[in-house]
Amino acid sequence: MFYVNARAFIEREGNKTKEIIIQTRNKKNEASLELPGGRLELYEPIFDGLKREVYEETGLTVIEIENSNKRMDTRGINPDFEVECLEPYCVYQTTKGPVDSIGMYFICKVEGSLLEAGDETTNIRWESVEEIHKLMLEDPRQFSNVDRAGLIYYLKHRFGKHIDEGRIST
Repeated sequence: MFYVNARAFIEREGNKTKEIIIQTRNKKNEASLELPGGRLELYEPIFDGLKREVYEETGLTVIEIENSNKRMDTRGINPDFEVECLEPYCVYQTTKGPVDSIGMYFICKVEGSLLEAGDETTNIRWESVEEIHKLMLEDPRQFSNVDRAGLIYYLKHRFGKHIDEGRIST
């Protein structure tokens, strides 16, 4: 089985610092911290799936996706075969593990009120990037297997935090 996912770094300015949403996965045998997002349905446009997953898990409506103005598609050329092409923030692929998947991360802005619990998620909250950095330093395994690499990438490339011997440092 092979999965395609769309995941979100939902950003806002808060208390003089950048904040993002994290949540706790609330599934049997899974209680890790994670970013909002999930599996795309068959033939579901990527941005539609991203918006659906964010809404289901957080109750928030995505109102802006970074670089969404670059999206192109082939609608109208062949009604039996359509393709979209877009620019995510970053992409991941599992290279070992029980589930083979590939996914895209997007930088998003949202509106609305956070749910107390979403679709298999709890403890949905805004956290400062500095707190995320601290949590990653304390124990990166508290984050989901998929999001761990995405967070390392985000912290390094968005905020200049570099990787040192497999750990994040400033």
